[in-house]
Amino acid sequence: MTFLLALAFIYLVLSAQFESFASPFIIMLSVPLSMTGALLALYFSGGTLNIYSQVGLITLVGLITKHGILIVEFANQQRAQGKVVLDAIRTAAGLRLRPILMTTGSMVLGAMPLALATGAGAESRHQIGWVIIGGMLVGTFFTLFVVPVAYSLVFGARDQRLSPSAAE
Repeated sequence: MTFLLALAFIYLVLSAQFESFASPFIIMLSVPLSMTGALLALYFSGGTLNIYSQVGLITLVGLITKHGILIVEFANQQRAQGKVVLDAIRTAAGLRLRPILMTTGSMVLGAMPLALATGAGAESRHQIGWVIIGGMLVGTFFTLFVVPVAYSLVFGARDQRLSPSAAE
């Protein structure tokens, strides 16, 4: 229930920020993909879905949506400057690649001590660490492909419907 509330809250905040219902939807497409990576990492590490791994999943939602926000926000800025959708998303994805990879690298390396910890309480930290590591790696990979494609499909179709030359 908390996870669904977190998704709804993030969607509503993003809708208010972007003043659109389409942009947050595009951003949040990467969430289920990152969840797949998180659950696979949990499975292969021998972990279980417990309160600690659920905390990691909620953390992952916030982290992975940041990547989509970087791409969509910059693409919207490019479109506001007059670029067509494909050029805007291509530019946004190219220019935001380095910050996205740096964020992923720092989060994965930062979660490694959690995943590899030993000693008292290490079992609970393993769950959070593996969820973040698997989710960030798989989620980032898919975000770099899915968000630009979804953006170009949604906003490209919208621009085709709204442009006067499309009626000709």
